[in-house]
Amino acid sequence: MSELKFKVGILGGTGMVGQRFIQILAGHPWFEIAEIAASANSAGKSYEEAVAGRWLLDEAVPDCVKNIKIKDVNNINAIADSVDFVLSAVNMSKDEIKKIEEDYAKTETPVVSNNSAHRWTPDVPMIIPEINPEHSEIIKIQQKRLGTKRGFIAVKPNCSIQSYAPAIAAWKEYEPYELAVTTYQAISGAGKNFDTWPEMVGNVIPFIGGEEEKSEREPLKIFGKINNGIIEPAASPVITCQCVRIPVLYGHTAAAFIKFKNQPGSKEELIDKLRNFSGVPQELKLPSAPEHFIQYLDEDNRPQVALDVNYANGMGVSIGRLREDGTKLYDWKFIGLSHNTLRGAAGGAVECAELLVKQNYIAKK
Repeated sequence: MSELKFKVGILGGTGMVGQRFIQILAGHPWFEIAEIAASANSAGKSYEEAVAGRWLLDEAVPDCVKNIKIKDVNNINAIADSVDFVLSAVNMSKDEIKKIEEDYAKTETPVVSNNSAHRWTPDVPMIIPEINPEHSEIIKIQQKRLGTKRGFIAVKPNCSIQSYAPAIAAWKEYEPYELAVTTYQAISGAGKNFDTWPEMVGNVIPFIGGEEEKSEREPLKIFGKINNGIIEPAASPVITCQCVRIPVLYGHTAAAFIKFKNQPGSKEELIDKLRNFSGVPQELKLPSAPEHFIQYLDEDNRPQVALDVNYANGMGVSIGRLREDGTKLYDWKFIGLSHNTLRGAAGGAVECAELLVKQNYIAKK
């Protein structure tokens, strides 16, 4: 174990997102896996034993974690004593997740969560590091509520919004005020692959429980402001969304229609804003941050999952087919694509942790 690296615990390390955390951290320059926690059924097993027949990623289980003994995620003090912070992807009820993440935070252990349970806790920041890094400032208020000095909870938003929220941020100066979106979401977003969900082969399911509400509301918290000790969601853009499950393994695609209060001078102007959009992660050169957050693709048949989902190691966002809406119901329409388990889940949480290290919210114990 390197004394130079932060010691990380992974809560829910045997599931799809937990496996992504393992894969990302296996070669991370700042972070090192010190503990893996899961349910009582997996506790006591080596990680290799626990995921035998359940490993969902194409790449093999990293050698560095094969022999780590899994601990019961409810053995909070034993895990917290061994780590500088935890990444959370536990599979529990929302109330159970809220409690266990707060319990970890109260041991003075920062929690960076992929779960949705705390996304609407008013003093918990929900961060896309390129868009709203300043929301971490509310951590100080949260710590007063929790009675902690270094423990807190921060979350990343839902994977479904990553393919269109960055475009909204890039076009902020045009004051987008209305958005209609349909997302076409990969099966790994449900923690499955085609072996575990064979009925998805050649199939489309026009409903994903809870996803439309998240897709409509979460961008507004991200675009909101800290006021009177809470994050007040923005009033616009008003977003209406449909979410569809489709038979691809990785990659959430969005078809979006947008209205602006201030009209851009040209299509080229909008594309330029996308290509030149960057944020604090790019300035700080965070290890997980893509050099270019958004790529714009000129071809009419792009972005495609098969060609573009791994752009910037799965941490970049691809936009294409930007065009004026000839019906005039909306001003412009476009297609977006993001990797749902990298940018949209584990990778986004790891980049958030990197940001919080640089902002001095996460420190070594």
